Amino acid sequence: MPVMEKVALVTGSSSGIGAATALRLASDGFTVAVHSRSSRSAGEALAEKIGGSYHQADLADDEATEALVPAVLDRHGRLDVLVNNAGVSWPVPHADLAGLTAADWRRLLDVNLIAPWLLCTAALPALRDSGGCVVNVTSHAGVRPKGSSVGYAASKAALNHVTKLLAASLGPGIRVNAVAPGLVDTPLTASWTEAQALWQTASPMRRAAQPTDVADLISTLIRHPYITGEVILLDGGLNLR
Repeated sequence: MPVMEKVALVTGSSSGIGAATALRLASDGFTVAVHSRSSRSAGEALAEKIGGSYHQADLADDEATEALVPAVLDRHGRLDVLVNNAGVSWPVPHADLAGLTAADWRRLLDVNLIAPWLLCTAALPALRDSGGCVVNVTSHAGVRPKGSSVGYAASKAALNHVTKLLAASLGPGIRVNAVAPGLVDTPLTASWTEAQALWQTASPMRRAAQPTDVADLISTLIRHPYITGEVILLDGGLNLR
């Protein structure tokens, strides 16, 4: 029988960090399942470019989230890597505590915390079979309590902790790590002039990260057989300040 290519599911991969990660993993030899909530045309174009598949799901919807991994398995027959990249950012300015409503909290937690958990649990049997791994994309804001809204930072801090708890309970068969980027230069962040200025002046690297910087680190964590339970800051050294 022919050897099947390894398969990676990258959520939120129609643009930005997710798209860069999908491209990198395809170059690493993975068949990549591309996912988005609404950017269907961009997701389908990327999947066609890299020879993968496209899957649409709103990760704020539990049923849609729980159906995503089975859809990938039905298409490809296996799953070796889960990259939980999809997320929603702060809906209010970080200093506006009163502006963060209960609905805001629920959406942040649904997408940034509960969806990765549901995807991990759905993927466990396939990842056990393949000896696979999980990489969660969290945030500098989940490590350093400043520079973001309380709800966003709390959701990412919780995902960092879940990363460690899963790594402790799922080893040695499944490795679980997280990448915690600071500011990443994407179309979404282009208008964040205050944040851009901070990274360009206060970071030892004097720049924001590029999506490929994050993708390269995700690739390294996937390939390294002995790293698990780590939350790796990717902030150009800003934490040193």
